[in-house]
Amino acid sequence: MPKAAANTTKPAAIRPTVKPNLDAMDHQLIELLKVNARLPLVNIAKALGCARSTAQLRLKALEDAGVITGYTVSVSSTRGPHVIRAMVLISIESRHEPVVVRELAKRHEITKLYSVSGRYDLCAMLLTDSTQELDAVIDRIRNVQGVLDTFSTIMLSTKLDRPE
Repeated sequence: MPKAAANTTKPAAIRPTVKPNLDAMDHQLIELLKVNARLPLVNIAKALGCARSTAQLRLKALEDAGVITGYTVSVSSTRGPHVIRAMVLISIESRHEPVVVRELAKRHEITKLYSVSGRYDLCAMLLTDSTQELDAVIDRIRNVQGVLDTFSTIMLSTKLDRPE
């Protein structure tokens, strides 16, 4: 059975830099684990149409190669049903990117920060308890040295939420 520990990942220094060639069975195993990372090896083997030992060896090989980097636990939001989810696009002075990223990483309301192409340089995903709190966080983002402009949008509902 795959490890059930929350976010157990190998340090980057241990992970190989070359990814192995994955076949259809490897891809199917990964997809099964994306749906349920706690799926017993017996069930994985049955779904793959192979022996339990084969499934176990495949899983270990994918872990050792760094293709599977860990297993996480999904939890429901502790903030309640009225949480405000927002996306904030941020335009920055490129020479200030390290400072901007470091400052944004300090904000607990920012759950993800992406580098993006186009008019904006960064995309921050935020969770707040109210629109007033969201407004205050956006003001703080705008006050970070190197931030030139922001564009924000509030998520109204989730229509599809697949594991990555």
